[in-house]
Amino acid sequence: MPILLSCTNLHKSFGSRQLFRGISLGISEGERLGLIGANGCGKSTLLQILAGRLEADSGQIATRGNTRVGYVPQDAEFPEGGTVGEVIGAALADEHLEDAERAARFNLALGRGGFADGAARVDSLSGGWKRRLAIARELARQPDLLFLDEPTNHLDLEGILWLEKLLGSAAFASVVVSHDRYFLDNVVNDMAEIGRAYPEGIFRVEGSYSHFLEKKEEFLSAQSSRQESLANKVRREVEWLRRGPKARTGKSKARIDEAGRLMGELQDLESRGPGGVARIDFSASDRRTKRLVVVESASRTMGGRVLFRDLSFVLGPGTRLGLLGLNGSGKTTLLRLLAGELAPDAGTVERAPGLRVVYFDQAREQLDQTETLRQGLGAHGDTVEFRGRPIHVAGWAKRFLFDAGQLDRPISSLSGGEQARVLLARLMLEPADLLLMDEPTNDLDIPTLEVLEDNLTEFPGALVLVTHDRYLLDRVSTSILALDGEGGAEFYADYWQWEQAQADRKRAKPSAAEKRENASAARPSAAKKKLSYLEAREWEQMEARILEAEEKAGALRDGLQSAEVFSDGARLRRHHQELEAAEREVADLYARWAELESKQA
Repeated sequence: MPILLSCTNLHKSFGSRQLFRGISLGISEGERLGLIGANGCGKSTLLQILAGRLEADSGQIATRGNTRVGYVPQDAEFPEGGTVGEVIGAALADEHLEDAERAARFNLALGRGGFADGAARVDSLSGGWKRRLAIARELARQPDLLFLDEPTNHLDLEGILWLEKLLGSAAFASVVVSHDRYFLDNVVNDMAEIGRAYPEGIFRVEGSYSHFLEKKEEFLSAQSSRQESLANKVRREVEWLRRGPKARTGKSKARIDEAGRLMGELQDLESRGPGGVARIDFSASDRRTKRLVVVESASRTMGGRVLFRDLSFVLGPGTRLGLLGLNGSGKTTLLRLLAGELAPDAGTVERAPGLRVVYFDQAREQLDQTETLRQGLGAHGDTVEFRGRPIHVAGWAKRFLFDAGQLDRPISSLSGGEQARVLLARLMLEPADLLLMDEPTNDLDIPTLEVLEDNLTEFPGALVLVTHDRYLLDRVSTSILALDGEGGAEFYADYWQWEQAQADRKRAKPSAAEKRENASAARPSAAKKKLSYLEAREWEQMEARILEAEEKAGALRDGLQSAEVFSDGARLRRHHQELEAAEREVADLYARWAELESKQA
């Protein structure tokens, strides 16, 4: 496939801290590249450099002529007080387009983003819908290559599935920084990891994330064997160098030079050894109570909307309950009920006496951004108290991959992943009967996620987990509670049972045509007698005509997403005009149908 963008020997440092060195890669048409690496390795920085938003310290970037590049950052910004339509319209303002093509792009971007119209205020959107808007804004520009930085953050499961479908069927190439392992497995066809363990600073494998893991294991195993063999050779050479030369002989200069080369290669391999991972270990209390929290017929309404009603369950030691639902369906509200921060409108939530609750808040409001890292880690003076014994704060910081030189930095200067580790470090100091985890995976790298999974699985108390990370949810949860946001709640054995139930419901849902047929069957046929003969004939044929017109309009809408249509400006204008005519015909037919029905009243 033709190359869209390539980079050679990129270097980037911030102050004395080197992020990466010697990165080279190419991105071709149709490629969907997943980019991973430990927090702080420079993934987001590399993405910004490739997207033209940041300069590298050295190296070259070459982009094919006329290649349109889009970029979706982790935290997109929008004008205050604007609407969805205004945001997408502004994205098209600099494009030299005729009115018909501009309108087509506008409507297509709205539809692909999942927005019913452009009237919604941006300020009223949830984090997930703002993320959709950021993606839709870039889609309006019709990129050939789209860079996305942690696009699944803030999206609910429905949003993640939407994004998987969008990227999987897109004509443009994409590069995605993500720690969502199921998302990577379902979307990408190429994987790369930035890390010191690799000679060129990056390790790339064609194929899915699962295939990448296999090849990575083979590479690291071979490198480990090479390091062990090299260490043995160096040990023998060092012993030889230490022995004095025999009479009238000297050490071979060539062998001395070779020994030096081997030692340098070994040092390089050792410096690229696996980096550390955060040591996460929540402290459980010694409580033996079998019933920690009992929820009985609980209901809760927020903003005039019933989130759940008549909800009953019991949390005991070893229970690991995963919460599923769209954004706004009541997951965080239920966590706050369990924590005692809110009370149910009806029913009861009974907690065991002296219940100790540890709550990970997705907004991380427990962190004071003006505090230093030392204070954020929970230090009193130079120590923290963990399981009844003091630990020096520098040692505690090291467990979470911070060095002593960072202790006096303000928390506000830390990255999202670093702030997540700070909050985990603080919560670990508190013994818990019940862990409430609200989106703890945001911004965490994959090695830290794996440690978190292990710890949550081994935690002996009760756990309630809200996360969009399906891998974590599937591995950790012993059962799933799904909220529909309209008062309904249902339990499932695991995530996959829930996903199957969603697919079954979707298949069983009647189509718009079936709904019209059912409505037509329910109308009394005697009403037709109030129409003239010709009007009655017209009325009888109206549903079929509307259905035919809607199918024609639907086919034209689908055609607007065709790469062939978009590549030809004249064809796009004709296609858009045909769609407008088809939509007018549908509207006219509905108006005529309403007119005929009014005569029957």
